[in-house]
Amino acid sequence: MSSPATDTLRLRIAGSADAEALVRLINAAFLVERFFIEGDRINSETVHRMMATGQFLIAHHGDAISACVYLEGRGDRAYLGLLSVDPSQQRNRLGSRLVAAAEDLARSSGCRDMDLRIVNLREELPEFYRRLGYSVTSTSPFSPEVITKQPCHFINMTKSLAPI
Repeated sequence: MSSPATDTLRLRIAGSADAEALVRLINAAFLVERFFIEGDRINSETVHRMMATGQFLIAHHGDAISACVYLEGRGDRAYLGLLSVDPSQQRNRLGSRLVAAAEDLARSSGCRDMDLRIVNLREELPEFYRRLGYSVTSTSPFSPEVITKQPCHFINMTKSLAPI
């Protein structure tokens, strides 16, 4: 049986017709955050707003969207966010492969560095991103408009996109 880890990764930039599928995928992937935050992670309005300032890179396995990541150019830097992998497809390096593809896309657009931020309560994430070459640069307050069940903050990380 094949999986995204063994198949050729099919990537494309999401269009507005993909918004509802992205909402379902992102919210399913972020269910793990329910221990500190209530409700859905994203809605259709937010996806459309984000598409106006950046793009979602999506990975397909068959006809279904298996994973996505948000990418936004910010001058010579890029921002990566909302890395989301269908829970049934997790732990097969699909997320790592999608991050690498997003880095390639940012690099080809002239970006020199990639930035991201993660919530400190997601203790598995710093090591995941360190393995991908990211380093902690600072911390910042969590979004004040989001009510959380416990105190938290963002860990900011960055990676140089200079050719290896």
